Amino acid sequence: FRIDAAKHMWPGDIKAIQDKTKDLPEGGRPFFYHEVIDQNDGAIKVGEYTPLGYVTEFRYCQKIAEGIRNFGMLHGVYDPGWGMTDSAHAFVFVDNHDNQRGHGGGGNLITHKHPRDYKMAVAFTLAYNYGFTRVMSSYYFQSSDQGPPHNGDYSAKDVTINADGSCGNGWVCEHRWNPIGNMVAFRNAVAGTGVDNWRNENEEVSFSRGQKGFFAMAKSGHMDRTLHTGLPAGEYCELVSDCKKKITVDGSGNAHIVIDNSAEPVIAFIVGGPTGSTGSFGGGSSGSGSQSVTSAPATPVPSVGPAPEGWARTVIMIERQTMPGQDLFIRGGIDHNHRQGCTTQASTSACAIPIKTLHLGTGSHYAQYNAWSTGDHYLDWYGMETGQHSYHGHSPSGTPAVWTTNVEGAAGYTPLNTYGQHYWLIDVQMDCSRTENGWFELKALVNGQWEGNIGGQTCGTPPYSSQNHWAKCGFKNVFHFNSGRCQISDLS
Repeated sequence: FRIDAAKHMWPGDIKAIQDKTKDLPEGGRPFFYHEVIDQNDGAIKVGEYTPLGYVTEFRYCQKIAEGIRNFGMLHGVYDPGWGMTDSAHAFVFVDNHDNQRGHGGGGNLITHKHPRDYKMAVAFTLAYNYGFTRVMSSYYFQSSDQGPPHNGDYSAKDVTINADGSCGNGWVCEHRWNPIGNMVAFRNAVAGTGVDNWRNENEEVSFSRGQKGFFAMAKSGHMDRTLHTGLPAGEYCELVSDCKKKITVDGSGNAHIVIDNSAEPVIAFIVGGPTGSTGSFGGGSSGSGSQSVTSAPATPVPSVGPAPEGWARTVIMIERQTMPGQDLFIRGGIDHNHRQGCTTQASTSACAIPIKTLHLGTGSHYAQYNAWSTGDHYLDWYGMETGQHSYHGHSPSGTPAVWTTNVEGAAGYTPLNTYGQHYWLIDVQMDCSRTENGWFELKALVNGQWEGNIGGQTCGTPPYSSQNHWAKCGFKNVFHFNSGRCQISDLS
């Protein structure tokens, strides 16, 4: 929910209204953010509203504009001395519908009317680790009171898509521009990491986000340097170019970074990103093709012993950054081309593997998981089983996973998770006799969206090649969504 003009309402009154809203059907509270225009020049401060949720940080619009005009100031886009709220509560954007027209916190900022600067500003915002980011999508206007593109009867014109992927009929569609749309994947991939390897000189800026992503930008449109990325060795897809460029990171974490695009002087790449010259994210460039994904090679893990012959506890964890309202399921078993007697019904298919879901917890965090697990007797490729329960009218899409964290005391904490947030967990007893020498395939889907093809799995020696994850019955199997990185270890 967006609370408009929140600064004109007493925080206690807003809290009373928010407290009356119901929890989400899938668990958790609704998302609230509050419009509070605070330029550190009045009696109302954003800090009065942070206990209620995220708060708009209009000062960021001015700070990022200053930074794009003078890269030397990019290190100061978050200025607590000016009263800017902390990252955990800041709702940030380069511009919005008001201030791009000179209203509501307007000032010397950047809008789509200066596309080169705007692309750099939004790309940096999505790459940096300050606040919860929002991307703007506009229509062209000449006066501040001008409405959207319309037909003769004043109905809004359709958004048409041009051959190059841009929008027509008077719509700007900044969200489709590659340095913006494709950087959303970067933002999601690096969530929860800090800024490392910061370099800011000669109107160039570059930094890594933990060991998950690297970003660089050159105001001149040109850069040719070897930089330390902090990422694992391997070949990476460059996101902004739709993978038309590849970047190789060596064993020391260094990479030769070349920027040669004056209009879009930005590069970014992530561990677990798409591969292939046609790996478009659907932004402002044409092209279609495979979303096959691999990651940089990981350090090999020690091999584990043979799988048990009968039933055994089996754990599957998949790292996937998600938002409230998103759920992760897995499907799996044995490939129909590698076993006879496979059908499209889990109860009769030789490719389905019998499972018994283990109890993980109670309360709202586990409510949907417990409901969807009831009647789920197989790991299979076919979706909802006959007799498998729904949750508040929402049907399962396979075997459900539950979101976990390694933060003790937080909802979703489990000692099985020693890695971080957003590791989705399945904990079952599995009939290992129905696997292939202990091995079985699986793939995740989030709200109906499948992972891409998995290549270059880094652990174990599966019995045949596959474009899915390979897991081992009787062990703890840890994967990353859209990535071949994995870890298989004993359950202790």
